[in-house]
Amino acid sequence: MKLYRSQDRTLVEENGNYYPLDKSLDALIALDDLHAHLQSIVSAATPHRLAESLTFDAPIGHQEVWAAGVTYYRSRSARIEESKDAGGGDFYDRVYSADRPELFFKATAHKVAGPGGKVRIRSDARWSVPEPELALLVNPRGQIIGYTIGNDMSSRDIEGENPLYLPQAKVYDQSCALGPGILIQTGPMPPSTLIRMEILRSGAAEFSGSTTLREMKREPSLLVEYLYRDHSFPFGSFLLTGTGIVPPDDFTLQSGDEVRITIDGIGTLTNQVA
Repeated sequence: MKLYRSQDRTLVEENGNYYPLDKSLDALIALDDLHAHLQSIVSAATPHRLAESLTFDAPIGHQEVWAAGVTYYRSRSARIEESKDAGGGDFYDRVYSADRPELFFKATAHKVAGPGGKVRIRSDARWSVPEPELALLVNPRGQIIGYTIGNDMSSRDIEGENPLYLPQAKVYDQSCALGPGILIQTGPMPPSTLIRMEILRSGAAEFSGSTTLREMKREPSLLVEYLYRDHSFPFGSFLLTGTGIVPPDDFTLQSGDEVRITIDGIGTLTNQVA
Protein backbone atom coordinates (compact mmCIF):
# COMPACT_ATOMS: atom_id res chain seq x y z
CA MET A 1 0.00 0.00 0.00
CA LYS A 2 1.09 3.54 -0.68
CA LEU A 3 0.08 6.85 0.89
CA TYR A 4 -0.30 9.97 -1.25
CA ARG A 5 -1.09 13.63 -0.63
CA SER A 6 -3.10 15.64 -3.14
CA GLN A 7 -4.77 18.99 -2.71
CA ASP A 8 -4.66 18.84 1.10
CA ARG A 9 -6.13 15.36 1.34
CA THR A 10 -4.59 11.96 1.88
CA LEU A 11 -5.21 8.84 -0.17
CA VAL A 12 -4.16 5.22 0.14
CA GLU A 13 -3.52 3.21 -3.01
CA GLU A 14 -3.47 -0.54 -3.45
CA ASN A 15 -3.37 -2.41 -6.76
CA GLY A 16 -4.17 0.77 -8.69
CA ASN A 17 -7.25 1.60 -6.60
CA TYR A 18 -7.35 4.77 -4.48
CA TYR A 19 -9.23 5.25 -1.20
CA PRO A 20 -9.75 8.66 0.42
CA LEU A 21 -8.80 8.97 4.09
CA ASP A 22 -10.35 11.12 6.78
CA LYS A 23 -7.12 11.67 8.70
CA SER A 24 -4.22 13.99 7.96
CA LEU A 25 -0.79 12.59 7.24
CA ASP A 26 0.37 13.77 10.66
CA ALA A 27 -2.46 11.87 12.36
CA LEU A 28 -1.82 8.73 10.31
CA ILE A 29 1.88 8.68 11.13
CA ALA A 30 1.06 8.88 14.85
CA LEU A 31 -1.13 5.74 14.80
CA ASP A 32 0.04 2.66 16.70
CA ASP A 33 -0.31 0.42 13.64
CA LEU A 34 -0.62 2.41 10.43
CA HIS A 35 -0.38 -0.63 8.16
CA ALA A 36 -3.28 -2.40 9.88
CA HIS A 37 -5.36 0.80 9.87
CA LEU A 38 -4.90 1.27 6.14
CA GLN A 39 -5.57 -2.39 5.44
CA SER A 40 -8.90 -2.18 7.26
CA ILE A 41 -9.91 0.83 5.15
CA VAL A 42 -8.93 -0.86 1.88
CA SER A 43 -10.86 -3.97 2.84
CA ALA A 44 -14.10 -2.12 3.64
CA ALA A 45 -14.19 0.99 1.45
CA THR A 46 -15.14 1.57 -2.17
CA PRO A 47 -12.28 2.76 -4.40
CA HIS A 48 -12.37 6.42 -5.37
CA ARG A 49 -12.21 7.33 -9.07
CA LEU A 50 -9.54 9.93 -9.57
CA ALA A 51 -9.52 12.63 -12.19
CA GLU A 52 -6.80 12.11 -14.78
CA SER A 53 -5.55 15.61 -14.10
CA LEU A 54 -4.95 14.89 -10.40
CA THR A 55 -1.44 15.77 -9.23
CA PHE A 56 0.34 14.61 -6.12
CA ASP A 57 2.02 16.81 -3.54
CA ALA A 58 5.12 16.05 -1.52
CA PRO A 59 4.06 13.40 1.03
CA ILE A 60 5.02 15.44 4.07
CA GLY A 61 3.16 17.22 6.85
CA HIS A 62 4.89 18.65 9.90
CA GLN A 63 7.74 16.16 9.78
CA GLU A 64 11.37 17.24 9.78
CA VAL A 65 13.62 15.80 7.09
CA TRP A 66 17.05 14.59 8.22
CA ALA A 67 19.80 12.90 6.26
CA ALA A 68 22.68 10.50 6.78
CA GLY A 69 25.96 10.92 4.96
CA VAL A 70 28.81 8.64 3.89
CA THR A 71 26.72 5.48 4.15
CA TYR A 72 27.89 4.10 0.78
CA TYR A 73 31.52 3.54 -0.23
CA ARG A 74 30.90 5.50 -3.44
CA SER A 75 29.79 8.51 -1.40
CA ARG A 76 32.85 8.21 0.81
CA SER A 77 35.13 8.22 -2.24
CA ALA A 78 33.37 11.20 -3.82
CA ARG A 79 33.53 13.32 -0.69
CA ILE A 80 37.19 12.48 -0.14
CA GLU A 81 37.90 13.63 -3.71
CA GLU A 82 35.88 16.84 -3.49
CA SER A 83 37.52 17.90 -0.23
CA LYS A 84 41.13 16.83 -0.88
CA ASP A 85 42.37 20.42 -1.22
CA ALA A 86 40.84 21.25 2.17
CA GLY A 87 42.38 18.23 3.89
CA GLY A 88 39.06 16.41 4.22
CA GLY A 89 40.14 13.02 2.87
CA ASP A 90 40.97 11.46 6.22
CA PHE A 91 37.94 13.19 7.73
CA TYR A 92 35.43 11.36 5.51
CA ASP A 93 37.27 8.03 5.73
CA ARG A 94 36.98 8.24 9.51
CA VAL A 95 33.25 9.04 9.27
CA TYR A 96 32.69 6.03 7.01
CA SER A 97 34.49 3.70 9.43
CA ALA A 98 33.13 5.11 12.70
CA ASP A 99 30.37 3.54 14.79
CA ARG A 100 28.48 6.85 14.97
CA PRO A 101 26.91 7.90 11.63
CA GLU A 102 26.91 11.36 10.16
CA LEU A 103 23.42 12.85 10.58
CA PHE A 104 22.30 16.34 9.64
CA PHE A 105 19.11 18.37 9.37
CA LYS A 106 17.92 18.73 5.78
CA ALA A 107 14.52 20.42 5.44
CA THR A 108 11.07 21.25 6.69
CA ALA A 109 7.99 20.91 4.49
CA HIS A 110 8.19 24.35 2.87
CA LYS A 111 11.68 23.56 1.53
CA VAL A 112 10.59 20.24 -0.01
CA ALA A 113 9.54 19.81 -3.66
CA GLY A 114 6.98 17.18 -4.56
CA PRO A 115 6.69 14.97 -7.64
CA GLY A 116 6.81 17.13 -10.75
CA GLY A 117 7.97 20.12 -8.72
CA LYS A 118 11.18 22.09 -9.10
CA VAL A 119 14.37 21.64 -7.13
CA ARG A 120 17.04 24.33 -7.00
CA ILE A 121 20.78 24.72 -7.17
CA ARG A 122 22.38 27.38 -5.00
CA SER A 123 23.10 30.66 -6.77
CA ASP A 124 26.59 30.76 -5.23
CA ALA A 125 27.52 27.16 -6.13
CA ARG A 126 29.57 26.06 -9.14
CA TRP A 127 29.31 22.28 -8.73
CA SER A 128 25.86 20.86 -7.87
CA VAL A 129 24.47 17.34 -8.05
CA PRO A 130 21.31 15.47 -7.08
CA GLU A 131 21.69 12.61 -4.61
CA PRO A 132 19.09 9.82 -5.02
CA GLU A 133 18.27 8.21 -1.69
CA LEU A 134 15.88 5.84 0.02
CA ALA A 135 13.93 7.93 2.55
CA LEU A 136 12.60 6.31 5.72
CA LEU A 137 9.32 7.42 7.28
CA VAL A 138 9.72 7.12 11.04
CA ASN A 139 6.88 7.55 13.53
CA PRO A 140 7.19 9.52 16.80
CA ARG A 141 8.20 6.32 18.62
CA GLY A 142 11.21 5.75 16.37
CA GLN A 143 9.69 2.93 14.32
CA ILE A 144 10.24 2.75 10.56
CA ILE A 145 6.75 2.53 9.06
CA GLY A 146 7.27 3.48 5.43
CA TYR A 147 9.61 4.31 2.59
CA THR A 148 9.71 6.94 -0.13
CA ILE A 149 12.20 8.46 -2.58
CA GLY A 150 14.38 11.41 -1.63
CA ASN A 151 16.57 13.77 -3.62
CA ASP A 152 19.23 15.38 -1.45
CA MET A 153 20.41 18.29 -3.61
CA SER A 154 24.03 19.11 -2.84
CA SER A 155 26.60 21.80 -3.62
CA ARG A 156 29.79 19.77 -3.80
CA ASP A 157 32.14 22.70 -4.21
CA ILE A 158 30.85 24.43 -1.08
CA GLU A 159 31.15 21.37 1.14
CA GLY A 160 34.47 20.47 -0.49
CA GLU A 161 35.90 23.86 0.45
CA ASN A 162 35.37 23.07 4.12
CA PRO A 163 33.36 20.22 5.72
CA LEU A 164 31.94 22.73 8.20
CA TYR A 165 30.10 24.35 5.29
CA LEU A 166 27.87 21.25 4.94
CA PRO A 167 24.70 23.04 6.18
CA GLN A 168 25.11 25.69 3.47
CA ALA A 169 25.85 23.05 0.84
CA LYS A 170 22.81 20.99 1.78
CA VAL A 171 20.11 23.18 3.33
CA TYR A 172 18.32 25.85 1.30
CA ASP A 173 14.95 26.38 -0.39
CA GLN A 174 13.90 23.42 -2.58
CA SER A 175 17.10 21.57 -1.73
CA CYS A 176 15.07 18.42 -1.18
CA ALA A 177 12.38 16.46 -3.00
CA LEU A 178 10.21 13.62 -1.71
CA GLY A 179 7.68 11.35 -3.39
CA PRO A 180 5.75 10.37 -5.25
CA GLY A 181 4.09 8.39 -2.42
CA ILE A 182 5.04 6.49 0.73
CA LEU A 183 5.23 2.71 0.62
CA ILE A 184 3.71 1.44 3.85
CA GLN A 185 4.90 -2.02 4.85
CA THR A 186 5.77 -3.86 8.02
CA GLY A 187 9.14 -5.27 6.95
CA PRO A 188 12.38 -3.74 5.65
CA MET A 189 13.18 -3.13 2.02
CA PRO A 190 15.15 -6.10 0.62
CA PRO A 191 18.91 -5.60 0.08
CA SER A 192 18.41 -6.29 -3.64
CA THR A 193 16.22 -3.17 -3.99
CA LEU A 194 17.46 -1.25 -7.01
CA ILE A 195 17.89 2.54 -7.02
CA ARG A 196 18.31 4.20 -10.41
CA MET A 197 18.86 7.82 -11.43
CA GLU A 198 18.73 9.45 -14.84
CA ILE A 199 19.44 13.10 -15.58
CA LEU A 200 18.04 14.47 -18.82
CA ARG A 201 19.32 17.63 -20.50
CA SER A 202 17.35 18.97 -23.46
CA GLY A 203 15.53 15.62 -23.56
CA ALA A 204 18.69 13.49 -23.83
CA ALA A 205 20.32 11.42 -21.11
CA GLU A 206 23.26 13.34 -19.63
CA PHE A 207 23.95 10.87 -16.82
CA SER A 208 22.54 7.60 -15.52
CA GLY A 209 23.57 5.30 -12.70
CA SER A 210 22.28 2.65 -10.34
CA THR A 211 23.02 0.91 -7.06
CA THR A 212 21.26 -1.40 -4.60
CA LEU A 213 20.57 -1.20 -0.90
CA ARG A 214 23.08 -4.03 -0.50
CA GLU A 215 25.81 -1.41 -0.97
CA MET A 216 24.77 0.48 2.17
CA LYS A 217 27.27 0.12 5.02
CA ARG A 218 24.84 1.01 7.80
CA GLU A 219 21.49 -0.56 8.62
CA PRO A 220 18.50 1.85 8.40
CA SER A 221 17.42 0.85 11.90
CA LEU A 222 20.82 1.91 13.27
CA LEU A 223 20.57 5.30 11.57
CA VAL A 224 17.13 5.82 13.15
CA GLU A 225 18.38 4.73 16.56
CA TYR A 226 21.10 7.40 16.49
CA LEU A 227 18.71 10.06 15.16
CA TYR A 228 16.23 9.46 17.98
CA ARG A 229 18.82 9.52 20.77
CA ASP A 230 17.91 12.45 23.05
CA HIS A 231 15.82 13.85 20.19
CA SER A 232 12.03 13.97 20.01
CA PHE A 233 9.91 14.12 16.85
CA PRO A 234 6.25 14.64 17.84
CA PHE A 235 5.11 14.35 14.21
CA GLY A 236 7.63 11.72 13.17
CA SER A 237 10.41 12.32 10.68
CA PHE A 238 11.89 11.44 7.32
CA LEU A 239 15.46 10.19 7.22
CA LEU A 240 17.38 10.12 3.93
CA THR A 241 19.79 7.18 4.05
CA GLY A 242 22.63 8.35 1.82
CA THR A 243 23.54 7.86 -1.81
CA GLY A 244 25.52 5.32 -3.76
CA ILE A 245 25.13 7.15 -7.10
CA VAL A 246 27.44 10.09 -7.75
CA PRO A 247 27.91 11.71 -11.18
CA PRO A 248 31.50 12.19 -12.40
CA ASP A 249 33.49 15.16 -11.15
CA ASP A 250 33.11 17.05 -14.43
CA PHE A 251 29.31 17.01 -14.18
CA THR A 252 27.20 19.78 -12.66
CA LEU A 253 23.46 20.37 -12.84
CA GLN A 254 22.04 23.10 -15.03
CA SER A 255 18.72 24.92 -14.99
CA GLY A 256 16.20 22.93 -17.00
CA ASP A 257 17.71 19.52 -16.27
CA GLU A 258 15.23 16.78 -15.37
CA VAL A 259 16.12 14.38 -12.57
CA ARG A 260 14.39 10.98 -12.49
CA ILE A 261 14.91 8.72 -9.48
CA THR A 262 13.35 5.26 -9.39
CA ILE A 263 13.33 2.84 -6.47
CA ASP A 264 11.88 -0.63 -6.88
CA GLY A 265 8.55 -1.01 -5.11
CA ILE A 266 8.07 2.74 -4.61
CA GLY A 267 7.96 4.36 -8.04
CA THR A 268 9.67 7.24 -9.81
CA LEU A 269 10.26 10.75 -8.50
CA THR A 270 10.71 13.30 -11.30
CA ASN A 271 11.81 16.90 -10.75
CA GLN A 272 13.05 19.71 -12.94
CA VAL A 273 15.90 21.97 -11.90
CA ALA A 274 14.70 25.57 -11.61
